[in-house]
Amino acid sequence: MQRYFIYLAYDGTNYHGWQIQPNGSSVQECLMKALSTFLRRDVEVIGAGRTDAGVHASLMVAHFDQEEVLDTVTVADKLNRLLPPDISVYRIRRVKPDAHARFDATARTYKYYVTTAKYPFNRQYRCRVYGALDYDLMNEAARTLFEYIDFTSFSKLHTDVKTNICHISHAEWTKMEGEDTTWVFTIRADRFLRNMVRAIVGTLLEVGRGKLTVEGFRKVIEQRDRCKAGTSAPGNALFLVNVEYPEEILNT
Repeated sequence: MQRYFIYLAYDGTNYHGWQIQPNGSSVQECLMKALSTFLRRDVEVIGAGRTDAGVHASLMVAHFDQEEVLDTVTVADKLNRLLPPDISVYRIRRVKPDAHARFDATARTYKYYVTTAKYPFNRQYRCRVYGALDYDLMNEAARTLFEYIDFTSFSKLHTDVKTNICHISHAEWTKMEGEDTTWVFTIRADRFLRNMVRAIVGTLLEVGRGKLTVEGFRKVIEQRDRCKAGTSAPGNALFLVNVEYPEEILNT
């Protein structure tokens, strides 16, 4: 059995997230239908993780299995013809038979965009904020994330995960090049909890507005209580932008 990684992007506006839902359209379902149509059999697709409703991905990775060796360029082209306009396949590559899109990922990176401008063409991809934010203070608070590994305070309640331990290696607000009114929060970790990035962003926005101190942000983490953190930022401004793997699993 040969395993393949699919590298894809999607606009999450019209989807209830990556994962198949009983009462809503999902990216995973669309991809599985397209693959099943092309390969003329039922195909299971496993993603590198879940994205919430409305969240986008400029790079998601998923895997599927096929008995025979496929022409990956042809498969990518056929899938793009079968998939809706808001889902695009970049490439498909053969990987080792036991390579796993989710469990073998060593890091994931998300970006969150906020803007003070009313700009109709970006309304689906930016979170509009009102009033000045102290980004220096927000970055000071963001740096405290490196001191902790238990992020229960930023996790969606009643999830089925076995641990809330994550290792964050990067978290920083930067001004978007060429857009004076837009700032980007980039965060990288080995794994993320459900709703984690949006909860962190929402709490950092409270720091930027002067409603929460850096020490208060630290206490939110230490209390391990979702109710102590800020409201989750809207999903439409969040993008999964990278998933990393050890090179040895990608070499066939």
